[in-house]
Parts: sequence; C-alpha cells; structure tokens
Amino acid sequence: MSQSIITTKEQLTAQFEHMHKLSRKRPINLWTDREALLESLEAMLSENKQIFADSISQDFGHRSKDETNFAELFPSFHGISHAKKNGKSWMKTRRVPISTLYKPAHNEIQPQPLGLVGIMVPWNYPLFLAVGPMIDALTAGNRIMIKMSESAPLFAEAFAEAVSRHFSSDLVSVVIGEVDLAVAFSSLPFDHLLYTGSTNVGKQVMAAAAPNLTPVTLELGGKSPVVITDEVNLENAVNRVMMGKTLNAGQTCIAPDYVLINSSLHSRFVKLAKEWVEKHYPNIANNEDYTHIINDSQFKRVQGYLEQLPNEQVVPLTNVAANTETRLMPPVIVLNPDPESEVMQNELFAPILPLVHINGLRDAVEFVNSRPRPLALYVFGENNDDIDYVRNYTVSGGVAVNEVIMHVAQHELPFGGVGHSGIGAYHGKAGFERLSHMKPVFVQSKFNAMNIMLPPYSDLFRKGLKFLIK
Repeated sequence: MSQSIITTKEQLTAQFEHMHKLSRKRPINLWTDREALLESLEAMLSENKQIFADSISQDFGHRSKDETNFAELFPSFHGISHAKKNGKSWMKTRRVPISTLYKPAHNEIQPQPLGLVGIMVPWNYPLFLAVGPMIDALTAGNRIMIKMSESAPLFAEAFAEAVSRHFSSDLVSVVIGEVDLAVAFSSLPFDHLLYTGSTNVGKQVMAAAAPNLTPVTLELGGKSPVVITDEVNLENAVNRVMMGKTLNAGQTCIAPDYVLINSSLHSRFVKLAKEWVEKHYPNIANNEDYTHIINDSQFKRVQGYLEQLPNEQVVPLTNVAANTETRLMPPVIVLNPDPESEVMQNELFAPILPLVHINGLRDAVEFVNSRPRPLALYVFGENNDDIDYVRNYTVSGGVAVNEVIMHVAQHELPFGGVGHSGIGAYHGKAGFERLSHMKPVFVQSKFNAMNIMLPPYSDLFRKGLKFLIK
C-alpha cells in the first residue's frame, strides 16, 4: 500500500519501488495532467499559508512571517504562475537545425519525464526550497519523493500533512525523520536527485548517488562575496548588502558573506550600516521583523567564530547582545579579519559581515579567485568598466549588479552553483529541462541518399567522401 507520509526506512523502500514502477508504466505525458498538478500545488499553498508561516516561525524560535511571505510564498506562487504560463510550450517536441548534407531529413528534441525525482530540502527556506524544485519536477511530468529537513520538524509535519491532502501518494510523497532516513533517501536509485544544503553534506549525497549513477543537482552555497568598487553610491550599497545580510538573520545560501572594500571607504560603511540597522530594526531585541537563529548548534557555531576574534575586530551594529536562550543574534561587522580565520573560511549563515580591505579591483578579483567558486557574487559601482572587469574575470554561480539575492527570483534565469558551490541549475525553463530527458530524434525522409553510403563502395562514394573530408 502506497503512503504519502513516510517515517521509516521500510516505508521508504516500499514507496520508492511503488512509485518507480508507476513512473515506467504510466508516464505523465499530457499537459492537462501536469497543469492540474501545478494547480493542486497552488491550492495547497493558498489553503495552508498561515499554518506554514506559523510552523516555520516555531521551528526558528521566531521567524518573521512577513519574511516567510516575501522570501518563500511569493516566489513559490510566482514560480507556479510562470510554469503554468509556459510549461505547455516547453514540453512540445521542437525542430532543431540539421546540416544540409542530411536534408531532407530533420532533427527534433523531444522532452520526456525522467520518471521519479528525489528532492532533499534544507531548513533555512524549507517551504520555497521544497516547492521550487516541485514546480520544475511536476512541469516536467515527474513523480516526486521529498525528504524534509529534520532541523525544521514542525514545518516538515505540516507540509507532509498538506501534501497528503492535495496529492495522490502515487504522485507525491514526503519523508520526515532524522539523518538516517536522509542517508537512506540519498542512496535510492532516483532518476534525478536534487539536494540543497552544505558543501560537506553535498559531497556525501553525491557519493551515495554515485553507485546508482543517479544524476544530481547540488545547490551548495559557500561564501558569496560583495565587491565594492571605488566609484560607488555607498549608501545604496550598504542598503542592499545589509538587507541581504539581515534577511532571515543571514541564514540564506546566497546572503552576502563578506565585503571586499577599499580601506578608505571602511569607516563610512560601518557608520552607514549602524544607521541602517537602527532604521530598519529598531528595538531589535523585541522586533517582530527580525528572525532568530534556527537552533542551539547553529547559534553556538557562529558565536564560536566571533569568540576566536580579538574584541576590537568585532563591531556590534546595535546595543543589544546576543541571547543564547532565545537565539537572537544582532548583526555585527568584523573588521578586516585574517583570511585564514574561521569567519573567513566557513560559510557564515548568520548576521555577521566581515569587511576585507583591498587595494583596487585586481586585489578583489585575485582574492575571489583564490577561493572556491561562490554560489553568488555581488558587485556595486557606477563605472561600467569596473563592473565588467569583475564580471569577466571571476566565475560564480550567479551575479547581481548593484543588488543582492534578487537573481534567485528571476524565473527566466537558471539558478545554480559552480565547483564547490554546486552542480547544475534549475528554475523556470532551465529547471524543466534539467528534470526532463531532452531526447534527440533524427527523422529520415522517405526520399534520401543513404543507400549511396552502402558497400560495395563505389567511385561515386569515394569521390563524395573525399570532397566532404576536404
């Protein structure tokens, strides 16, 4: 008997086998069926908005419900709308060019469902990072199994219950449980496995998938730098950087991780950052808009980074101290830390912003290129030559110019990492194609010259081949 909600390894194995067989017997090839699934997803979100926001807030200790609406529900609804508008055209078989030598034959690309897709969801945006991949998988005609994060258990349970009410277990099932279930999940021979999370766990997921030759999409984050050029509107740069660093208390895979800035702009940046926090998060200790750190282990981890630094390097941006009991962590700036310190070696996932001194753009580019390639890179400036220099001589998963984070919400752009920040990209058409088999088809014409190519090889064949080789 199939199950929508899976809590044991035995259930996991049985449900996988059931859904895998169905994916071979009954592929979801009609647009009307896929569109109906997207509408079910849309209805599920509409009916459970408050429940989802409440459960996420409880998992965090406190998470701004406005942030959940802005950063999770809004892009989810927008993604569904985009897929419903474009999915029918994406799934059509389409002709592609063919060499004159082979005409009147023609070439086609036929998108087909992969079958059964596995999705592993992190805790930091547990709604959007479940729904976003679901949109792409459903639009491509796949069945889905989803492993929710054990670090956001209340939301995982609420999400699983909602899925069970809106989807047949033959189409979507949700796995909730601890790390052992995640390990078992990643070892299943899915037709594609999409994981979002840390680089270290991503390596383990890829290793687990390898024996099955399961293709993977890994969204892994890393340390996303901000490059501040000398010709810059610093007020705008601080405004956008601080927005990205305080959203979800910095617990965002593409949050600005550190800033590369000329020392001459350093003190003014700090002053503007303090003013920004006072304006946007007054009385931060009791501010409903400010999110807390997800759990004790994450709080201790980032506090440990700060405790290793000299006191004079850590500049609080408020008069409020971090609170171990509530896991409230007000934003701080770290002044020009040692590149080998933990605050500069590890992804922060917290409202901690190191300012690293540079002497010109060449220094900034060399600093970025000496480290693993980031998931995002941000450059602020008003000189297009400076901006182009940074864009052209660095490699990152994505770039935003005079902005942070917003590229993730562009469904016309692929979203993904490179190197240590990930493998593969999705969202919109890129996600549809990532989770489809883009099958190449060669269609021969009734009238063709292929028989000339058969043995015994004639002089005409040899002359023709000699001409082609030239």
